[in-house]
Amino acid sequence: MTAVGVEAVGIGKRFGAFAALSGIDMRVRPGTVHGLLGENGAGKSTLVKCLMGYYRADEGSFLVDGREAAISRPADADALGLGMVYQHFTLVPSMTVAENLVIARGQVPAVINWARERAALDEFMGRMPFPVPLDATVGTLSAGERQKTEILKQLYLQRRLLVLDEPTSVLTPQEAEEMLAVMQGLAHGGTATVVIITHKLPDVMRFTDEVTVLRRGRLAGRGATAGLSRSDLTSMMIGEPHAPARPERRGGAEAAIRLAVRRLRTTGGVGQHGLDIASLDVRAHEIVGVAGVSGNGQKELLEVLGGQRPFEGAVTVGGIPYAATRRQSQALHVRVIPEEPLRNGCVPGMSVVDNLNLRLFDQNDGGGSRRWLDAGGMRRRAARMIAGYGIRAASIDAPISVLSGGNVQRCVLARELDGDVALLIVANPCFGLDVKAVAEVRARLMAARNAGCAILLISEDLDEILELADRVVVMRSGRIVHETPAAGADPHAIGAHMLDAHAATPAPALA
Repeated sequence: MTAVGVEAVGIGKRFGAFAALSGIDMRVRPGTVHGLLGENGAGKSTLVKCLMGYYRADEGSFLVDGREAAISRPADADALGLGMVYQHFTLVPSMTVAENLVIARGQVPAVINWARERAALDEFMGRMPFPVPLDATVGTLSAGERQKTEILKQLYLQRRLLVLDEPTSVLTPQEAEEMLAVMQGLAHGGTATVVIITHKLPDVMRFTDEVTVLRRGRLAGRGATAGLSRSDLTSMMIGEPHAPARPERRGGAEAAIRLAVRRLRTTGGVGQHGLDIASLDVRAHEIVGVAGVSGNGQKELLEVLGGQRPFEGAVTVGGIPYAATRRQSQALHVRVIPEEPLRNGCVPGMSVVDNLNLRLFDQNDGGGSRRWLDAGGMRRRAARMIAGYGIRAASIDAPISVLSGGNVQRCVLARELDGDVALLIVANPCFGLDVKAVAEVRARLMAARNAGCAILLISEDLDEILELADRVVVMRSGRIVHETPAAGADPHAIGAHMLDAHAATPAPALA
């Protein structure tokens, strides 16, 4: 295997009247780590899909090792040694690492000679820079090990250029640094050229050699990373200074406990941890961040507090027993913003107006029940939210599914933060959003906290937790194993608790 260089020359791609890409030039030198940056909708995914053969470019061409390459289908990219590691894992969880590697080949014999395959895999693993147990079932691996296995799969298929889509989004700081350092070593050692699509500018500054920045389907800038600052990159990505500024963190006189969880238990399912939480409190004017490797009970906690999962134990809001019914959540001013709001917090086929009114459509101005919809009132309420949150939509009557990810998130925030909010439970609020949208979302959360809201922030992005939270708790195997003030917290120490239960001081086991 030898690292390959790739160049995009004047790439254009249209979808009807919409120009997704216009005259994009990008040069990725062999044996380097190249950062591909841009806001959501900037054209990064479209450019990569053209390179990988999922789309056919309408204009321009790709050069691979200096020669023009016809890439009209994924098989063409495969033949050229171009591969991609996606943001969401593509491995088969019920199969072993060895089985996943073998079946990834284009041609697999009807009867597999496992003795021969295993000998070849052992030889292959001996040349790799990181170990993964070949006999382990993928579903039992940590997120970091699964990410490594995805990379190993591409190297096993003899890819000479690897595109990594948000490669550190679900990793601990230790895992992220290790993985990026390994990829940097592979590139600089000449094994494979690496292109990283990411929103994490510290990773870009530390591990990439060069960057290409897209904005609104056009080239916004490029150059050697060493000659660019984070401010330079941000300005190229969004065309203006990093905005909005987050409100300054302010204390509050009220410190009453808004959410109290005691002796909470749930049953586990296939591949899921049951919850076993002895105690968890969230106070007014406070953000409590829940950190943890994906799959350690965070989703189950959100489902309990959102009324989607039965539980044993006690949950109170403002001292009142809370079973998370719609009537209770309205009376106690509890709001929930789930991960992937278009799938879990909206009705995709309904209009922007209807989605913005989902919480109050059946209530009158006095909070009483309404028999008939007030179409005029719903439109006025929606218009107020759209103006207040800067929601960009071609029409408020268009399905919410046609909006960008950032605008869907703005819609959900506008709806759930409208009016009096005592308690907000939010999961991965910035997942997949671009730099500008991330700044807007975090500013809204901090403003709600300053106004007296109690916020439980469940996030797989430890940097986000440390930026926003007042306190940090770590979940592992469905339990809270560590708690620390966010101010001055060491992310590597928190990562150690996320990875190793023995490094933490676990909460007492429930009888």
